[in-house]
Amino acid sequence: MSRANLRERLDALVSDMIAGGIRMDEAVRVLESHFLRHFLQEHSGNQSRAAEALGIHRNTLRNKMRRCGLN
Repeated sequence: MSRANLRERLDALVSDMIAGGIRMDEAVRVLESHFLRHFLQEHSGNQSRAAEALGIHRNTLRNKMRRCGLN
């Protein structure tokens, strides 16, 4: 799938979320949670490798996991 197609799908999703009354803080938290879960699964739960793949420090990953309720 092309980046342009992904952007179009994201634009449509954002429009639907706004129409559904989802606030930005909730949308960001949900998106971040999905990203974190995906990368953690992809790296078999190894937080150091997942953090590296995400381009963030391991401590940042742990803080984000805590905020998203991922343990």
